[in-house]
Order: sequence, then C-alpha cells, then structure tokens
Amino acid sequence: MVDRPQPGLIKGQLRDVAAACKAGWETLRDEGPGQLQFWFIALVIGIAAGFAALLFRMGIEGLQSTLYGAEDIKMIHSFAETLEWYHVLVIPIIGGLIVGIILNRFTDDGRVRSVADVIEGAALRDGRVETKAGLASALASMITLGSGGSTGREGPVVHLAGVIATWVSNRIDASGITARDLLGCAVAAAVSASFNAPIAGALFAMEVVLRHFAMHAFAPIVIASAAGTVINRWQFGDVTEFALPTQNELGFYVELPAFLLLGLLCGLVAVLFMRAIFWTDDLGTQLQRRVGLPRFLRPAVAGALLGGIAIFYPHIIGVGYETTSAALTGELLLWDAIVFTVIKTAAVAITMAGRMGGGVFSPSPMVGALTGLAFGLIATGIFPEVSGAETLYALAGMGAVAAAVLGAPISTTLIVFELTGDWQTGLAVMVAVSTSTALASKLVDRSFFLTQLERKNIHLAAGPQAYLLSMFRVANVMRKPDDPTCAPTDELWDAIAEGHYISGNETLEAAMPVFERKNRRFLAVVSFGDKGEPPEILGALFQVDALKAYNRALAATAAEEHS
Repeated sequence: MVDRPQPGLIKGQLRDVAAACKAGWETLRDEGPGQLQFWFIALVIGIAAGFAALLFRMGIEGLQSTLYGAEDIKMIHSFAETLEWYHVLVIPIIGGLIVGIILNRFTDDGRVRSVADVIEGAALRDGRVETKAGLASALASMITLGSGGSTGREGPVVHLAGVIATWVSNRIDASGITARDLLGCAVAAAVSASFNAPIAGALFAMEVVLRHFAMHAFAPIVIASAAGTVINRWQFGDVTEFALPTQNELGFYVELPAFLLLGLLCGLVAVLFMRAIFWTDDLGTQLQRRVGLPRFLRPAVAGALLGGIAIFYPHIIGVGYETTSAALTGELLLWDAIVFTVIKTAAVAITMAGRMGGGVFSPSPMVGALTGLAFGLIATGIFPEVSGAETLYALAGMGAVAAAVLGAPISTTLIVFELTGDWQTGLAVMVAVSTSTALASKLVDRSFFLTQLERKNIHLAAGPQAYLLSMFRVANVMRKPDDPTCAPTDELWDAIAEGHYISGNETLEAAMPVFERKNRRFLAVVSFGDKGEPPEILGALFQVDALKAYNRALAATAAEEHS
C-alpha cells in the first residue's frame, strides 16, 4: 500500500516553492539578471515581440480585407482597381480621422512613434521608450495601413517591441547595458518576425538601434531573433516574402560597373525620398498653421489626398508588396516603373507628413526595386551582350535604396537575401548597397532616422562624443554653495555681472562652448526669477568637473561597445 503525502507536507512544499520564487524575483529585481537568466528573459521578450509583430500584421490584413473586401490581401492593388472611385476615396479619409483622434488624445505632439524614437531611447533614455504614446502609435499605424495609408508596418512594430522591452526593464529595474540589450532583443525579434529574416533582424538591432556590435549583446539578441522568426514561420511557414521565378546571374563581371552606377543613382533617389518626406512635413505644418486646421484633422486631409491618388494609382495602398514583387519579377514596363517610383514617393511623403502612421521600412525597398528595374531595362537594352537579367538590377536597387534610407548596409543586404532567397547575386547587391550608402550618408545625417532626430536637435549621427554632453544637466554636475570647494559668493556675483553664468536647467552641451569662448575656470549657475528680480545663485560649474563627467561617460560608452 502506497503512503499518501500528508496535506500539511504538501502545503509546506508549496510554501517553500513560493518563497523560492519570491526570493528569485527579488534577486532578479535588485541585483539584475545573471547570464543564463538574461538569456531566458531574451527568449521571453523575443516570443512576446514576435507575437506582437504577428498580431500587428494580422490586424492590418484584417482591416484591409474588411474595408476593401479583398479576398487575397497580397493582391489588394489589383482588387482596388475594380472598386468604385468613391469607395477608394472615402476609406483613407475615415481612417485618417480616426488616427487623428487617437494621436491627439494619447500623444503630446500628434506624431506616431517609430524607429527614431527607439534609437533615441537606446542612446539617451536608458533603453526606454514611451509606453502610452507607443501603444497609441501602433494602433494608429495599424489603422493607417489598413485604410490605405502608404507606409510600412515594420517601423511601428519596432517601437511596439520597444514598449515590451521597456515594460520588462521597469519590472526588473534594469538600467544601462542590461536595459539597452533588452531593447535590442525586442527589436531583433520584431524585425525577424515581420520579415522572416532572423540574421538580418539580429544585425539590424545592433547596427541601427544599439549602433554597436558588442559581443555581450550578440547571444541574447540572436536568441530573441530566432524566437521571433519561429513565431512568423509558425503562422506563415518557411517561405520568403517574394518569389523570384528564375535565378539571377551576372551576365559577365564587366557588368559590375553598371551596379556601381546603379548604387549612385539609388543613393540620390534615397536622398530625394527622404527630403521629400521632410519637405512635405514642413509644408504641411506651415499650411496647418496658416489655415488654423485642428491637429486631429491633419491625418484626414492627408487621407483625402491619398484617396485621390489611389483612384488612379491603387499601387500606393498599404505596404506595397504586390508592386515590389512585380518589379522583382520584371512584370512592369519602363514607364510604369518610373511613374510608380514618383507616385509612391509622393504617397509616402503625404502619409507621413499627414501624421497618419507607419514607417519607411517597406516603402524604401519598393522604391528601390522600381528604380533598379527602370535602370536595368535601360542598361540591358543598351548593352544586351554583356548584361544579365533586368530583375537583378531590381533586386540590387531594392537593397541599395533601403540601405541608404535606413542607414543599415549590412542588415539591409541580408534582408534582401532573406526576403528573396537569392544568395547567388550577392556581389551585385553589395556593390550597389555600398555606393548608395556612401553617397547618401554625405547628403543627409547618416540615415532617415538620424536625420529625424537631428531635426529635433538630438545629435546622434556624429556619435557619442556629440550627444553625451546633452545627458548631463548643469545642476547635477555643479558644486553647491555649501561645498567648501565651491567658488566664493562674491566671485560668483562678479561672474554674473560679467555675463559668465548659465542656467541650472541647461546641459553640458550648452556649457562647454561657453567655457571655450570665455576661457574661464568656472561659471556661476543661476535660477532666473520673474522680471525685475535678481537671479538666485545655485552654485558653480567648474570646467574640470564638466570634463570629468564627459570623460567618464565616454569611457563607459567605449567599455559597453567593446565588451
């Protein structure tokens, strides 16, 4: 007869298990995760971000299917051609109105959050992004793409993944390297799940978001990226996003100079693409102020413009994979490729300037494929005896424009390979990508995302030496008046009288140029009161203290990047 365990014994064992779990959680929260624990957290984040990307994609497809009535979402452009014109016109307007209401309610500036905000979070916000605005942006971007907006789904997914990483970092009180690595894990999983591209997803997180390839981050990011890919393949199978009918091959190595020229052309196209978005955004802001348009109506106006274009060119609706696939398989004529390039660029600029939602991840490969196809049709027509297929130029152009826009030549090259499954034409793609990014990076601030940040006076493009000073408030570095090493009060008043002072709310980024111009040992730190009232002395900022703080930050950054 088998003895049954006593109830009291079972309760005691359960209490021990609960106590062990509680102690483990407290250790994880207070001391940070160990390596194995961190890898497990990376796996969990990868799964969560993968499901977020999957649900986001399915939400877009569900909206498109419901609103447009298309049975096959991949053929939505062709299906939209059969709809009545007013149907195509009204859907983006209604979608824009809903987006405007959401963003006006849940964001402080009416803008969607995307990849640029994740890069800023990794560099300046201890690996955190905005949560409420991020969730609202994901919903707004889903509605935008589901109702005919002409942007990409990957940018919002990257920020949504950042929200997941932020939540986890806050729960375990992660900071510094740990929080940034968790953010990189989430981004890698989201990109991998969205593109079915595990290698490119991992490298994108390091190349674009973390902006370094430190060894300590590699293993957890790869684990998360693999998890995100499994989620994608669980739903869609192990298939590439685009199916190429034939294997692309170089006609002869003498053809390689043509890909150098294609890279230069794609670099210029990428710059025009980016500047069109920024110029349209500035124009939209000026017009909004001039006519007094409420902020929440701006996306609806953009939706009306998009609907008007879609009546004649339904190719602009949504992500645009149908048109990209047509370019990669050579199903478009030369004139079609040129016109679609211009129309798509205009549609993306209107969508983003209209503050609707989405990103530039998917539109840039579409513009690149169309540009490459147009170039290839001309090149193979002039030199047929030494040319391969024009679709090879479309493939190389897709990578070249995307790499220049995203500022990610390595991961973009791999995304092209993983999206198409064509690894035999790597030489042509690499040549075009290298020349396009080299040219475009000289004409903008490295990439679309870093240029976005530069327009907000956030200087990340030049590297840590340019932005680290902005992380230190003067009030946190200064010596207070009760500090024995602080400057005497009479000397501080003399400095104020001579104009050698700075507000405590400023950063070292503003203080260091003052030290250089004035050639002083210290600056008086003041707080300004109402008009007519003298400033209040908060302390003294010594140049040596500012330099020490800056050097410590540089050393910490270098240690993280080389660990």
